[in-house]
Amino acid sequence: MRKRLVTTLALAVIGLPAILFGGIFYYFLMGTFVIGAAWEYVNLFRAAKFEPQLHITMGGVALITITRMFFPAYAQPAFALSILAAMAYHLISYERGRDQSALDFGITVGGLTYIGWIGSYLFDLRNLPEGGWWFMLVMFCVWLGDSGAYSIGRSYGKHKMAPRLSPKKSWEGYVASIFTGMLAGVFFVYVFSTYGNLTGDITLWQGAILGFVLGAFPPLGDLGESMIKRQSGIKDSSDMIPGHGGFFDRIDSWLWGAVIGYYFLIWFII
Repeated sequence: MRKRLVTTLALAVIGLPAILFGGIFYYFLMGTFVIGAAWEYVNLFRAAKFEPQLHITMGGVALITITRMFFPAYAQPAFALSILAAMAYHLISYERGRDQSALDFGITVGGLTYIGWIGSYLFDLRNLPEGGWWFMLVMFCVWLGDSGAYSIGRSYGKHKMAPRLSPKKSWEGYVASIFTGMLAGVFFVYVFSTYGNLTGDITLWQGAILGFVLGAFPPLGDLGESMIKRQSGIKDSSDMIPGHGGFFDRIDSWLWGAVIGYYFLIWFII
């Protein structure tokens, strides 16, 4: 727990300036997490005896995230090109004797889509007007919801939520995630409206609703990564982040939070 807390504080010291200033500094920080998660994604499936293509997955995710961050008009062509490159590679792999190449292709495309395309909403969210404040509002709801679920579930969790996927997760922790997410939404809307740049843009009720959905749905991202790890027989995606596991372990719920938060904001707020 102590190692986890120290790492969290270190990430906050590095991350908050990057979030507020944006640009290349933000890309290098968040891109490290997303591209690192792509590397771990490939290794997890390789442990399960599949062979997704590492360089196409990581290179495609890098290309997708760069275009979504800096050149959004080229993001869709970059995504399409990455998928075609994956197909070309796995065709050759099959011809050379790899009988499971079709499954390998599906896994490679899964990485490009889930880690690369969905993960790029972390950049779309930051690129909104006043995006640093919106990013913090969304992610603080996700992070505090996750912390509430961890704390309450660890102390009081008795009813297992998904025993096959994640035996330690409980319905008590899930309810705590929703409740903590709602409190975070209300609190940070007030703080960012009073002391930040969100004055008049979002109400406390809208903050509560945003916090509710960000407490309710991003835990599915955590369970989704657990599904992959269970199939691979691996506990953590890596040990790159002390106390937290790997990059994929960190961003599993961020992926859901970013896309849900982005569309909530552009449909109902901005």
